[in-house]
Amino acid sequence: MRSYTSLKLLFVVYGVLFVTCNAFSTNEVWALTTFKEAIYEDPHMVLSNWNALDADPCDWTGIGCSAARSHVIKINISGSSLKGFLAPELGLITNLQELILHGNNLIGIIPKELGLLKRLQVLDLGMNQITGPIPPEIGNLTSLVKINLQSNGLTGRLPAELGNLNNLQELHLDRNKLQGTVPAGDNAGYTANIHGMYTSSANLTGLCHLSQLKVADLSYNFFVGSIPKCLKYLPSTSFQGNCLQNKDPKQRPTTSCGGAPPVRTHPGFSAKHRAAEDVSKHQSTSRPTWLLALEIVTGTMVGFLFLIAVVTALQRCNSKPSIIIPWKKSASEKDHMAIYIDSEILKDVVRFSRQELEVACEDFSNIIGSSPDSLVYKGTIKGGPEIAVISLCIKEEHWTGYLELYFQREVAELARLNHENTGKLLGYCRESSPFTRMLVFEYASNGTLYEHLHYGEGCQLSWTRRMKIVIGIARGLKYLHTEVDPPFTISELNSSAVYLTEDFSPKLVDFESWKTILARSEKNSGSIGGQGAICVLPNSLEARHLDVQGNIYAFGVLLLEIISGRPTYCKDKGNLVDWAKDYLELPEVMSYVVDPELKHFSYDDLKVICEVVNLCVNPDASKRPSMQELCRVLESRIDTSISVELKASSLAWAELALSS
Repeated sequence: MRSYTSLKLLFVVYGVLFVTCNAFSTNEVWALTTFKEAIYEDPHMVLSNWNALDADPCDWTGIGCSAARSHVIKINISGSSLKGFLAPELGLITNLQELILHGNNLIGIIPKELGLLKRLQVLDLGMNQITGPIPPEIGNLTSLVKINLQSNGLTGRLPAELGNLNNLQELHLDRNKLQGTVPAGDNAGYTANIHGMYTSSANLTGLCHLSQLKVADLSYNFFVGSIPKCLKYLPSTSFQGNCLQNKDPKQRPTTSCGGAPPVRTHPGFSAKHRAAEDVSKHQSTSRPTWLLALEIVTGTMVGFLFLIAVVTALQRCNSKPSIIIPWKKSASEKDHMAIYIDSEILKDVVRFSRQELEVACEDFSNIIGSSPDSLVYKGTIKGGPEIAVISLCIKEEHWTGYLELYFQREVAELARLNHENTGKLLGYCRESSPFTRMLVFEYASNGTLYEHLHYGEGCQLSWTRRMKIVIGIARGLKYLHTEVDPPFTISELNSSAVYLTEDFSPKLVDFESWKTILARSEKNSGSIGGQGAICVLPNSLEARHLDVQGNIYAFGVLLLEIISGRPTYCKDKGNLVDWAKDYLELPEVMSYVVDPELKHFSYDDLKVICEVVNLCVNPDASKRPSMQELCRVLESRIDTSISVELKASSLAWAELALSS
């Protein structure tokens, strides 16, 4: 009796500890803060009031709490253009009932830790850019009523564990890259219900077990086989655009289904299996003494394990709560980083080996550029073009799973660009021993525009040549902003991002995207700036939010830099825009902004440039014109023909001969 009382008291103590550990806590604030940290672009600033120092997140944008404000029960941030990853730490918000992040630009995978959210009723991650498989742990969320994962890039097979979701009413998986058969579950012994579904008291897997399912959309994937009989009540549109074996003409053509995995049949239970079950049942009717002794021993062991669980609970309450994050590397696992690599996103991008690039770049001795965050090598691929190889300078221990997925995304983004005025990405290098992350670009033999403006001879860049560069940059930006979907912006648009070919044609190269990657590194807190002899680009400019309007502003500053030959910031004259604003609108002093190295320039062209600069640097971003409009103005009003060059300078013939 005394032992029973002690055990009862132990249960009470454990219950108190359990409640204490799960009170509205730093767990939930920490999980939300980690989610915010995994978002690297928030253009609408919806997370701006998510303050990690605030112990009560109930007033944060998109957060809903329980009536007593003791738990977070809802996260609803839809259509906000968030770019980033789903943090596994979201699994710590154990009282969460709704996770709605519909219509953003989230990338990466669905963390299996979401399977810890046992009270979740709505999971809506539709219309993002999430890749990888659907984790089978989602089958643990038996409270789910709605799942929406439509319009992503999900791959792999549909987990049969989804059949455990007894309360599921809506399942939207359309417009992904899911493969395999539609898991139905074993239909033997099932009876039809009023919905035409099949039910069973056993805990079986497969969609046939979803007795409450009313709406399901599996269209536009790569499912093979046939539609399960238990799902025939769904409209045919729920299965169109797949590789199913039926007479529906709305399936994918056979050529598109070549990579779909073969159908596997699952035979039902044979008579031999049923006979074995009957024998087992017969043997279980008698309970010999040895079986009773075994049960006693087993019960004792269970009690012992229970005591261990209580001690573990005590220790957990006294330490910081944690969750297993498979893609973060611990100090004891230096040679292993368990992260998900999205093979689909880079499948069309050439991957170079480090050895191949080492040979091409003469043992990485041919350095043509350097900064605190990267090194640039020149090389020649055997039998191929000249290349510029940009190597990221970061230690392996600072490289996280988030950074790896972001790196992959950046490579994919750069690889989709194809225009005569944008740098061409030829491939990438990703190796773990030694740790290597590199981008391989087509080499531009004349270096950067910055070098020509501030370190080269000014006479190399005549007025007409500068106007051609201006129009080329405008065309490149027009392509990036209006012809690429979604639009692409240069991380840091300045003269160092403009590379010149042999004939001085400009190419925009986003080398500075490394800085965004480095900013995600926990150890990298220092700013990275270009160093100059007298004039430097202030680090404060690097913090400017770069988007389409930011690029247009930077284009205006770049135009000033091109016509004036001055850097964007000088210690003696300050900011270039502030210095030039007194001359831009006054015709009588407008020529003061022109580079003194230039002996000849077109006043009509200068007026057009100054007009465009004023439009670009307008403090009201909404009043800045698009690159399409700016490009049209520059192309229609600036004459870059050879005849203009010849009229402007008596030395033009000689210059033309040298440049040809």
